[in-house]
Amino acid sequence: MSAALPNAGAALAPEVLSVQGLTVSVRTGNGDRALVENLSFTLHRGETLAIAGESGSGKSITSLAIMGLLPPPAVRITAGSVRLGDTDLTKLPEAQMRSLRGARIAMIFQEPMTSLNPVLTIGAQLTEAIRAHSDATRSEARAQALAALQAVRLSQPEQRLKQYPHELSGGMRQRVMIAMALALRPEVLIADEPTTALDVTVQREVLDLLRDLQREFGTAIILITHDMGVVAEMADRVIVMKAGQVVEAATTRDIFVAPQMPYTQNLLAAVPRMGNGSRVSSDVPRDRSGETIARLRDVVVRFPLKGGILGRTTAHVHAVEHVSFDIRRGETFALVGESGCGKSTIAKAIVGLAPHQGRIEIAGQSFSDLDAAGQKALRRRVQIVFQDPMAALDPRMTVGALIAEPLVIHRLGSAAEQRARASELMQRVGLTDDQLNRYPHEFSGGQRQRICIARALALQPDLIIADESVSALDVSVQARVLELLQTLQREYGVAFLFISHDMAVVENISDRVAVMYLGQIVETGSRAQVFGNPQHAYTQRLIEAVPVPDPSHIRAASPRLAGDVPSPVHTLGQGPARLVMVDVGDGHLVARLYDGAEKHCLSSANFRRE
Repeated sequence: MSAALPNAGAALAPEVLSVQGLTVSVRTGNGDRALVENLSFTLHRGETLAIAGESGSGKSITSLAIMGLLPPPAVRITAGSVRLGDTDLTKLPEAQMRSLRGARIAMIFQEPMTSLNPVLTIGAQLTEAIRAHSDATRSEARAQALAALQAVRLSQPEQRLKQYPHELSGGMRQRVMIAMALALRPEVLIADEPTTALDVTVQREVLDLLRDLQREFGTAIILITHDMGVVAEMADRVIVMKAGQVVEAATTRDIFVAPQMPYTQNLLAAVPRMGNGSRVSSDVPRDRSGETIARLRDVVVRFPLKGGILGRTTAHVHAVEHVSFDIRRGETFALVGESGCGKSTIAKAIVGLAPHQGRIEIAGQSFSDLDAAGQKALRRRVQIVFQDPMAALDPRMTVGALIAEPLVIHRLGSAAEQRARASELMQRVGLTDDQLNRYPHEFSGGQRQRICIARALALQPDLIIADESVSALDVSVQARVLELLQTLQREYGVAFLFISHDMAVVENISDRVAVMYLGQIVETGSRAQVFGNPQHAYTQRLIEAVPVPDPSHIRAASPRLAGDVPSPVHTLGQGPARLVMVDVGDGHLVARLYDGAEKHCLSSANFRRE
């Protein structure tokens, strides 16, 4: 099926990339199996084509085939052509293909941390890429690298050139990847899930940046994503893929307004939308008992930073500052904010995995008041579902053993009873009893997350902490997992601490919401209060940044960061800091961090609307 349905703007622009009849196959014991089959599309200068679909649909394989990065000999192109201008990329030897990568066609990979060399500075990696495709001297390449970082609006670009990837945040690393991809102004840019793991505000900045650079250089973009909100905002045309085949191809407006195929309709129906709180079932308990399951009062978490020859503590990272809230039985309490704001640190403090000041009680008891046996018993009442299920499950253990392990640790029931409980929970989360003897790698990401939920339920806890538990899942899988959480909540009356940076998901599942910034809660209230009438400027900024899955939606001028984010690191003697964020008018929002005595400003950041 061809996707060559040019929009009005693309019809006037020259064609830069043509993919015709592309088939990518993998060798198996029973012969070749097609991973992508008979894919065709064209791409025009200045156009954005989105390739959407669930994990395993063939999106990333398509991008690797275009770039000539398929792992030989197991995976290879078995039919079709990929033409960049007049050049058929499928027929080029590796040496010639290497000369085109970066210079004429470039790619932004999904995970920047694994794409950047951890032992080379950012400057070394940028200059290496520039010198590999040009005759620039070392000083000229460094000047171009600096200009590239400035073009992607990375703060303190001179300093960033000297830093290593681990010293940058996820959003900064993604900007470095964009700078590297665009340093030589390629004709085609492939962006493979460039915003999947990013905070909503950082995602907004990355998308705005791609649009700005596209306008400036006329770059054609292939956007690979499962986020239909991003598709609606960025794409001119859309290809929807499933199991390696094109299900539907049309203009973005036609895909969203009148999708023709059931798969596309289901994909769009699963997208969480702001203002659609009805997705939260009315049957979910709403604090019927009034019992407080978790109580936090003035919780402070600080991590020491050591320096000097003697390794003395010179400063502290103020990860959490005087946080207080309650979670009641049967409710979903959401904790939202950007990466680094302290959400996960609070989760660790609740279960005793992070040293803290202040008081945390679970069902009226505090870990600090109990001996080892009492702490072990109290941990039965609170469980965690982590963001990455593969990292949370021991790959050497079967799924049945993993689900039953909490029962074994707490010596609950016989081996037969533990096995029966694991079987019951597997079925409860939508899996089958005959899958108990399989290992984690034999399941999809969504299935592994269901296994983690089953494991968390094994001890029948009062509170489950879901720490970014659906952020990396496809929208359809995400919808099924969220529905499962709500069903289990109805049946067991369990409370959820739902930690997320996805405001659309939070708006659809939460009862009450707390918004965090730099370790402090800046706003809290019911779902209706926070989303219907946000009072704090930072909350408003988070909500404004959420992608809207509607191509006809006209977004107001989006807030952009100018200057550095206030630092959570404070030298000894400064004391706890107080965050003040105010709207100073003319589209400017100012965040200031004051010292404990409030005598002077430690750091500040400006957010301007453009």
